[in-house]
Amino acid sequence: MSTLQISLAIVGGLVLAGVVAYNAWVTSRNAPRTAREQPGPEAPAAVTNREDDPPLNDHPVAGEPGDDERIDPVFQDAPVSAVRVREEARAIPAVAVTLNHVVSTPEKKPGLDALIDVIAPLQLEGEVSGEALLAALPGTRRVGSKPFAVEASIDEGGDWESPRPGQRYRALQVGVQLANRAGALNDIEFSEFVVKAQAFADAVGAMPDFPDMRGEVARARELDAFASGHDAQLGFTLRARRAAWSPGYVSQNAARFGFVAGVLPGRMVLPGSLAGQAPILSLAFDPQAAMAEDPEQSALREVALSLEVTHVPRSEQPFVRMRQAATALAEAMDGVITDDAGQMLSTDTMDAIGSDLEGLYDALDSHDLSAGSPQARRLFS
Repeated sequence: MSTLQISLAIVGGLVLAGVVAYNAWVTSRNAPRTAREQPGPEAPAAVTNREDDPPLNDHPVAGEPGDDERIDPVFQDAPVSAVRVREEARAIPAVAVTLNHVVSTPEKKPGLDALIDVIAPLQLEGEVSGEALLAALPGTRRVGSKPFAVEASIDEGGDWESPRPGQRYRALQVGVQLANRAGALNDIEFSEFVVKAQAFADAVGAMPDFPDMRGEVARARELDAFASGHDAQLGFTLRARRAAWSPGYVSQNAARFGFVAGVLPGRMVLPGSLAGQAPILSLAFDPQAAMAEDPEQSALREVALSLEVTHVPRSEQPFVRMRQAATALAEAMDGVITDDAGQMLSTDTMDAIGSDLEGLYDALDSHDLSAGSPQARRLFS
């Protein structure tokens, strides 16, 4: 073999080795970051609260809202894709991956309230047992798209509760919710309520006293109109700048800032400070990636951070904490904060959203439907 051939062979080998090394470097660079890449022990300064700010959270999860619809807000100063209106609601994918599921404290179901329910008293001739009431309950607790409820009281004018075995009751009432995210109670649903309530009353020997249908349906429309204009959920999207993230990497970083596993794959929540309170924030990513055979090899380019405005008490300062969490996670995972269209969210835009939220909270308070109250959570569900 000539010297030229040997030289060409050496050069060819070096080129081939270089190509292989380059491809290996590109593959390594583009591989999703995994939980094995331990972040530093200190949380980024972005999540450090002032003395008058609430901590991001260190409480156990206390339950999640039953509806994960994402609602675009009505705030006009923010990008449409960052805040959506009620009519464009769509489901957010949900659950957690590497963290153990957290057992929630059972939440006491809120009772009927004349503010958001049609209530019909049932007159009894004497006492009736809890067992008899339970046996007479209808098979479904819904009237059309609205919740239907039966409540009983041991004494006239006493506290109301759902019927329980071993109790004897002297007063009964039935009710149906006036409005929810499915709309206002209509004539057909009111008629269905009357039929269902009458059948229950007949079964327990009671006499119902129904309110006027026209008045209640009109009240339902008025309540629904208010709810439609004040129902909002905020959403930020965290996008990876360079390397993608694995589900475990996202979970590991989110857990450092107080998030815990949700009940569905691809969902984590920041719990409220009180038992029975809705989560303050939700963090969601692709559930298919979370359920993959090897989640650490799944690549996530974005995660969604959302706030159900009407479900979280104002006292929790949820939007302040949402901004803190988004900033901290973006810094920790080398990401950016955008709207759904990929547009960067500026500080001015976030300030405008926060200002508009204060007006929304004031409007809810003035209608006795304060954010996070049982009535608000039922109405906006």
